Amino acid sequence: MKRIAIVHDYFTQQGGAERVAEQLHSMLPSADVFATVALEDQLPAGLKKTEVQTSWMQSLPGMKKLHRYYFALYPFGVGSLDLSDYDVVITSSSGYAKGVKTRRETLHICYCHTPMRWAWRYQDYASREKFGALARLALPVLLHGLRQWDMNASRQPDQFVANSQVVAERIQDIYGRHAVVIPPPIDVSRFSIGDKQEDYYLVLSRLVPYKRIDLAVEACNLLKRRLVIVGDGPDRKRLQAMAGPTVQFMGRLPDAEISQYAGGCRALIFPGEEDFGMVPLEIAASGRPTVAFRAGGATETVIERVTGTFFNDPDAHSLAAAIEELERHTWDPAKLRSHAITFDVQAFRRQFMGLLRSLGINIPSPVVAIDQYKPLQRMAG
Repeated sequence: MKRIAIVHDYFTQQGGAERVAEQLHSMLPSADVFATVALEDQLPAGLKKTEVQTSWMQSLPGMKKLHRYYFALYPFGVGSLDLSDYDVVITSSSGYAKGVKTRRETLHICYCHTPMRWAWRYQDYASREKFGALARLALPVLLHGLRQWDMNASRQPDQFVANSQVVAERIQDIYGRHAVVIPPPIDVSRFSIGDKQEDYYLVLSRLVPYKRIDLAVEACNLLKRRLVIVGDGPDRKRLQAMAGPTVQFMGRLPDAEISQYAGGCRALIFPGEEDFGMVPLEIAASGRPTVAFRAGGATETVIERVTGTFFNDPDAHSLAAAIEELERHTWDPAKLRSHAITFDVQAFRRQFMGLLRSLGINIPSPVVAIDQYKPLQRMAG
């Protein structure tokens, strides 16, 4: 029996990457789980009862609020994880986990959510972060060393897996490595087509600057459309300051309430450039369309005039025009949900388990039962 480890960068927030790590463990329940840091209140539900082995960074002061500021220490935290006993290591990485050290004979598969954004797209990332003058002077020097570390770390995996074609192209351009594309799992069963559509738009996101929630706020201010924002994060105070009377902030909500808002909204607004973007598919599973910025993974998950519409320029007027275009169109909830089903959890499991088998890793029951599911055919655009 091969020993398997799953290594995630860190559990300091809840997002799509954490859901991938959760699903990997669901498929491979005998695998041990590692991370540099694991904050108990940030663990996905499926990992709450799992022992997550962490690095020395777990004991750093103020980790809950300061985890982003410790970025230069994560390579050392990853390097301290002991994976010498494992035959297969699967890393879930948008930053550091792919740099784990393994035995030469260990098979290392990296599910890469994106090459390290803050290292390779620093100017775009920093332009919307509130860095002080000293940080803006120091960060480029630190990031030069981090890019060198990241290039070395990119040579560790035997096989890269990308969550989208966009990310696969970045992996090729930055690391010079080929990646197989396996979209992340969408838990379609969490959502259902709403009984009644209400007159509000929805944002479902962590509130951080690069998500461009400010565009959604400005556009709904311009159009006087009701906007419900579900999520929390460091950008909330700034967003609330610019919000007009039609914008409502709900904070973080449990899954059941999120599903209700998804089923009742007029549409999702998805204003940032994402590496994949799971939320438009979750909204599609609720029978509702998306207004998305035409960039990144959304171009692979939103079908124009079938499951949503796009805006081309990252400004509020372009988004406002796309909202008005969406309102002139009729949307078929059944088609929207059918599209989401092609990205369901079972599709992810089939593809990932197929990859493992192609690499000579045969996983015994119960997970092989997923072969009972018939392949899902993706809708043509």
